[in-house]
Amino acid sequence: MRILVAEDDIELAEQVRLSLSREGHAIDLAPDGEEAKFLGETEPYDLIVLDLGLPKLDGITVLKAWRNAGIDIPILILTARDGWADRVDGLDAGADDYLTKPFHVPELLARSRALLRRNSTQRNPMFKKNGVSFDSRNGRVTLNQLQIMLTAQETAVLSYLFHNANRPISRTELSEHIYEYGDDRDSNTIAVFVTRLRKKLGNDLIQTEHGRGYSIQLDT
Repeated sequence: MRILVAEDDIELAEQVRLSLSREGHAIDLAPDGEEAKFLGETEPYDLIVLDLGLPKLDGITVLKAWRNAGIDIPILILTARDGWADRVDGLDAGADDYLTKPFHVPELLARSRALLRRNSTQRNPMFKKNGVSFDSRNGRVTLNQLQIMLTAQETAVLSYLFHNANRPISRTELSEHIYEYGDDRDSNTIAVFVTRLRKKLGNDLIQTEHGRGYSIQLDT
């Protein structure tokens, strides 16, 4: 999954980036409101973590611009502890959740996972199919209860397919959601990742829908 973190505190932004990256997400950073607005309008994110106290353009202005443009990406806003009015304004402007500073990173991770699941096919953080279990809370993958080691890219592909189960996902869409901004996005490598996942987790887990892409079918 691909996440934008808009935060001008460089140390905090890097801490959040590292924590989210460990869960298998591709993370882009924006240090000010202008860059955040641009990236949110031009890149296909699955979640945005937005500090309201950004320089150049404040978070509320950026949030309103996104929602007015029809961008419905889940947004978690960060506010000062005494900024209750900002929290109200943020939620009224279209934010999905908020977290007050200072915060514990595990709580941010939990709220991020909840927002990502909100747009997925199931609420349970555990995805299961054909003896394969994927824990979205820590990226742990098991096959018949034995842990399977995956690369970061393999985990990212599997996570996106599980979160978007029961619909075909093209190679282009997958490449847009597993690579960070500025990375060389070669959609042909997606086929390599899928082949590796099938070797490790079984040929029947990921289906190919010819001309449409790949899918994981879950019971609904």
